[in-house]
Parts: sequence; structure tokens; C-alpha cells
Amino acid sequence: MSKAIYILAIESSCDDTSAAVLKDTEVLSNLIANQQVHELYGGVVPELASRAHQKNIIPVVQQAVAKAGIQLRDLRAIAFTSGPGLLGSLLVGGAFAKSMALALDIPLISVHHMRAHILAHFIKHPQQEPPTFPFLCLTVSGGHTQIVKVSDYHQFEIIGQTIDDAAGEAFDKLAKMLNLPYPGGPEIDRLAKLGNPSAFEFAKPNIPNLDFSFSGLKTSFLYFLQKEMRQDPNFITENINDICASAQKAIVSILVSKLKKAAQTTGIQSIATAGGVSANSELRQQLQALCRQNGYTLHLPAFEFTTDNAAMIGIAAHYQFLAQDFAPLTTPIEARKEVKV
Repeated sequence: MSKAIYILAIESSCDDTSAAVLKDTEVLSNLIANQQVHELYGGVVPELASRAHQKNIIPVVQQAVAKAGIQLRDLRAIAFTSGPGLLGSLLVGGAFAKSMALALDIPLISVHHMRAHILAHFIKHPQQEPPTFPFLCLTVSGGHTQIVKVSDYHQFEIIGQTIDDAAGEAFDKLAKMLNLPYPGGPEIDRLAKLGNPSAFEFAKPNIPNLDFSFSGLKTSFLYFLQKEMRQDPNFITENINDICASAQKAIVSILVSKLKKAAQTTGIQSIATAGGVSANSELRQQLQALCRQNGYTLHLPAFEFTTDNAAMIGIAAHYQFLAQDFAPLTTPIEARKEVKV
């Protein structure tokens, strides 16, 4: 029987400091230290984020190892997010991972953040089965919106992506216009459940192929609010639920229509979604409806693995370990790291 592969994974691409220990595809621990300071600014402040990572990373790693019930000598590799993300935040996690791998004399594994979101589907989970290859994955987060064709654990092809803003960023920007607290996406989702999604109409972009655009929707939304507020200063307060429901419907419909087109174009009938926005209730409902109507197979990630977390870095690292895909200590941090096919 082969020896179990224990991997310590570190994720620090944005404002959450996370560490996880995986035994093969099983998560033994997955801890996240959130940074509440950014709520004061309505968005992530990069300098504050990197300082908080420096403060949090040692206790988070210590607790992850302790909760996993292992010793450092049991680890077979150290994995970290090398990009994309905020440069300062990535540097903290990367430097720590490199130092630890060097001290323990074990391999270092460099993980692409967006690949990890997709591969989170392969974490051992009692209620979920992983997708079969090939499959299409709609990856939606604060920084990315992509449709990715996944042929195996190591082969990813972006067949559609946003040409401007990401869907998660659009949610947060619309929420800011409505004076909702940060992060705005979950707040819009909460209020939308109380509103009428057909109350208002917003401009939808006509972007060719499988690419997305959300800048026009944001502009349409802003002009709509300005017009209504001139007529009624209390418009937002009196209609907040309907506004959120209608805005959410507009964003989700853009995502789902492009994914449907991708499935028809490629002939692939196995569908998945990943990233922070994949927790959105309306998106999940519309994806379920899409797959039910067309006979597709849908794979939704477990809620605990939708937002940035180290477990997803660990599962990606597991398959890289099996492929002996190790990284030198000189591996660079790449804030705008692209997915290579």
C-alpha cells in the first residue's frame, strides 16, 4: 500500500489567510483568518491585506497542522498560491511556503489560484461526486469570470472570459451604489430573495463568442438609480429588494446564457461552477434549471470551498505531486498569472 500524501497548503491571494492539511484528497483541516478591516473601506486595501497576512500566517499554519493531528515530519510537500492575486498578499504566503519547504527539505508546489477553484470539485466529500472529464466550468469570483474547458487534472483551456469587469466585482460595485455593506454580493443575494426579479430591466451586453462584459450593466444601473432618485429621493430605500432581485437576475442571466452557448458549441454536457460567486443562490437555481432542461450533468461545489481557501490549493497540489510537478525556490510570484493550456 502506497504511503499517504500529506500536503500543507497555504492560500493568501487576497484578504483571507488560509492554511489546510490534506491527506491525499481528504481535508484534515482548513482554517481561514478573515480580515474585517476592509469593511471600513468598502473593498480590499492591498497594503492592509499584506500586513494582516504577516500577522496571521504563523498562527493559522500552526492551528491547521495541530487540527490535522499530524507532525511536520509527516508532510510530503508544501503548496502555495503563486498567482493570480494581490502582489503583496501573494508574497507573504509564497515566502512562508518557500522557507518552510527549505527548512523541512521537502518539495515545494506552486499552484494557480483559478485552477485550484476548479479542482476543489475533486476534494473528497460525502455528499458530492466529482465531475468526469471533459467538463465545462464557469469560474466566477471577484477578480475572474471565465468558462474553462477542463480535459484532465492538468489541462485547462479558457474558451470565454470577461473583457472588462468580473461578475463578483459587478455585484460589489452595484452594492456600493446602493450603500450596502461590503462584501456586497452576499448582501444582494440576501435581499434579492425578498424582491421581484422582473421589477426592473437593465442593459445586457451583446458580446460575441463566449466572452462576457459587465461594465455596460454597471453604467446602466448607475444611470437608472440617478434618474429614479431625481424623481424620488427615497427610491432605493423603498425598492431595495426589487432592485437587488432585478440586478442579480441580469448578472446571472448573462452568465448562464454564455454557459449554455458554450455547452452547445463544444457538445460537452458535464457542467460545473467554481469561485466565490458560485455560492449565489440565484446562479445555482438557474444552473440547475439549465441542466434539467437540457439533460446536462451539474456539479456545484460545497459551500465551504467556494470562497478562497487553502483546501482547494491542497487538492490541486495533490495532483501536481502525483505528476512530480514541483517548483524551485526561485519560483516567481505572478499577480496576473495566466492559465496555461
